[in-house]
Amino acid sequence: MQNITVTISDALARWQGLWPDWLVSLAVLGAAAFLLVFVHALAMRVLQWAFRGRLSEFGRKLLRRIGPPTRLGLLVTGLGVVLQGLPERLPAYDLVERGLLFGFIIFLGWSAITIVNTASEIYLRRALRGSEDSVLSRKLLTQVRLLRRTVVLGLGFLTLSAMLMTIPSVRQYGVSLFASAGVAGLAIGLAARPVLSNLIAGVQLAITQPVRLGDEVLVEGEFGTVEEIQTTYVVIRLWDWRRLVVPLSYFMEKPFQNWTRQSSSILGSVFWYVDYATPIEAVRQKFHELLKESKHWDGQVGVLHVTDTQERSIQLRGLVSAASSGASSDLRNEIREKLITWLQETYPHALPRDRIEVGSLAKDLQTAMSTRH
Repeated sequence: MQNITVTISDALARWQGLWPDWLVSLAVLGAAAFLLVFVHALAMRVLQWAFRGRLSEFGRKLLRRIGPPTRLGLLVTGLGVVLQGLPERLPAYDLVERGLLFGFIIFLGWSAITIVNTASEIYLRRALRGSEDSVLSRKLLTQVRLLRRTVVLGLGFLTLSAMLMTIPSVRQYGVSLFASAGVAGLAIGLAARPVLSNLIAGVQLAITQPVRLGDEVLVEGEFGTVEEIQTTYVVIRLWDWRRLVVPLSYFMEKPFQNWTRQSSSILGSVFWYVDYATPIEAVRQKFHELLKESKHWDGQVGVLHVTDTQERSIQLRGLVSAASSGASSDLRNEIREKLITWLQETYPHALPRDRIEVGSLAKDLQTAMSTRH
């Protein structure tokens, strides 16, 4: 560093008297910045060529993504060395020095966030590769994404705090500010309680997993699919494509229905009201035939029973299973329509109807006529 400082000082001495010192210093800083960017681009190309085919998936992604933060780190480090070698102080020397320090802190935080994002992405890709268990896949996806957002938020907060602590006034009065922040801290804490509660709920949700991405849930009387889980809220896609935005704390404080908590399969019921003369066993056989022909049935549950009797009809209930709520809805509609069509064609007398005893009615009319005469 001392040799670089001497070289810069000798070079600037030749320009004294021709241009103002501050203008020469700015020109040197600009030239140094251009040279540093060129050297960084060249070094990245050399590294990519040298390690081609030798790095793991994590190494390749990290090398590609670490380019922007390392460029920033090289710039602030190199410009800091050049700045120390300038013979004359710039008019805004302190401001430039503070900016370089801020840039170095941002470089450290940016690099840490890049490593966390790359590592989490590679972990998810390897964990979900070849996984057929949709519940496990959604569990890992939700957990890693929420924890990654929490870690990134924490790293960003630490980076901002480190930048603020470099300011002398903040560093000098930091202890007194913390000591006298009782009432102010309480007021800020109460004002920020919704945000903080949602952040804490995000960590709890990532660990306990009451709801995951892709879960079918019933919230506030609305049924839908969990589409997004952000740091402070959850987006639920409803059946009619509306979006219901719910705070994260809701799922930790209030009851809700999760239809895919243990498995993505869903049971659905189909009801028919038929006449007492309906051949139940024939209907049951046709019901199973229709299930086997349907592409929406997952082959797990398919039963049909008489579940209720009324004055003029009996109730048949078909219990069917499907891989998702959408498939369950399509399956129930399909079975309901096809079985009704089959009954109309094969057993039309099985449909509900009202009976009138014609013989009894004629006898009553005859008796009434005889009494009148």
